[in-house]
Amino acid sequence: MTSVGTEARKLLVVEDDPGLQTQLKWAYEDYEVLIAGGHDRAIELLRAEEPAVVTLDLGLPPDADGTREGFRVLSAILEAKPDTKVIVVSGQGERASALCAIANGAWDFYQKPIDIDELGLIVRRAFHVHALEVENARLANEGAGDNRVLGAMISGAPEMLKVARTIERVADLGVSVMLLGASGTGKELLARGLHEASARRDGAFVAINCAAIPETLLESELFGHEKGAFTGAVKTTEGKIELAHGGTLFLDEVGDIPLPLQVKLLRFLQERTIERIGGRKPIAVDTRIVCATHQDLDAMIAQGSFREDLYYRLAEMVVKIPALAERAGDAVLLARHFLHHYAPEMNPGVRGFASDALQAIDAAPWPGNVRELENRIKRAVIMADGKLVTKDDLDLSGGQAGEEPDWLNLRSAREAADRVAIRRAMTQSEGNISAAAKLLGISRPTLYDLLKQYRMQA
Repeated sequence: MTSVGTEARKLLVVEDDPGLQTQLKWAYEDYEVLIAGGHDRAIELLRAEEPAVVTLDLGLPPDADGTREGFRVLSAILEAKPDTKVIVVSGQGERASALCAIANGAWDFYQKPIDIDELGLIVRRAFHVHALEVENARLANEGAGDNRVLGAMISGAPEMLKVARTIERVADLGVSVMLLGASGTGKELLARGLHEASARRDGAFVAINCAAIPETLLESELFGHEKGAFTGAVKTTEGKIELAHGGTLFLDEVGDIPLPLQVKLLRFLQERTIERIGGRKPIAVDTRIVCATHQDLDAMIAQGSFREDLYYRLAEMVVKIPALAERAGDAVLLARHFLHHYAPEMNPGVRGFASDALQAIDAAPWPGNVRELENRIKRAVIMADGKLVTKDDLDLSGGQAGEEPDWLNLRSAREAADRVAIRRAMTQSEGNISAAAKLLGISRPTLYDLLKQYRMQA
């Protein structure tokens, strides 16, 4: 039954135990509880009912003693409906599996044996957060607000908002985090955002690019050295790990650390002590490691150029960062930001972009990601002759929009495509409804109806 005055909200319970199915079904009177015992039924109910929250037992048949089937269901749910709040339920002693589920998009986790009241609090919070996200249209409309996530990162794309939410959730867990993404996607900004969102925010944030330092110097940079340890060591110097004591060390391009030094880094992660070059006394250091790379570490492990045990120490949580081309509307959003940043100093007469420039920016593939975009806008601002940067100033050729999203049904596919087009139009028009409607080739009332239908902010 549903409480008086409370709208029935749909909760999907994916659980193969009949006893638990019955217990959970009758425990949540304020929700319309949907029950699925496995993958096929779960996806069928997801498509038909579109529940906001799902509780998912990771141990589902035919892999009841493992988690393979549970992760398969999790992946299918988030592919079909990414905004679903999935709460994974795992057995005792399986915290690693739960953390892995969060890294793959789960919203929260709970360990068996199930306490209905405690799990109920998590479920209620999930519904509350989902409702706030639905009402908060700026999460889906980068034309409004300042679109800053994790402090300095600028984005309005759901793909990046998902990354930001994941980082915020793990910020205080103390686990090592690995950021995977192409060069120029903003890995250092996200690492700094993680640091500032954690309890270590008052400590130092120290960054080092492992690819930019010669192998012969990298050990000294990371671990420091004692006076007289080698020629030129005229004083004792603390390394980056030690300098980040109480804070966070960001190791960019961690795949470039040579194998001998990987052993020493692994020892630090295991024992939380270091020895400076030339030193004999272990030094206890409380430093959190966040690392990043654009390389294929799985391939490097297979080739023997990266230690598998070090990978698992560094990658307790893995966060994949989408390329700029995968973030609909962000290229225009960032282009405006860079223009307003550089124009006052480099070419004060430049005020904005011509429409052909915006279309070219939106359609370009940006293989160099945000770094390439920033350099292109900086150059265009310098070269622009008028008040508006044109397509010729950018030296860009118009491309095609990104691929259609892969959804489970036509209604979801249409909605996803509509949202992308509306976000892009609202970004290009800077939130002007009339201009956005003209770009979309529809009337203002039609655009208002779509904004209302998709709960996007005008």
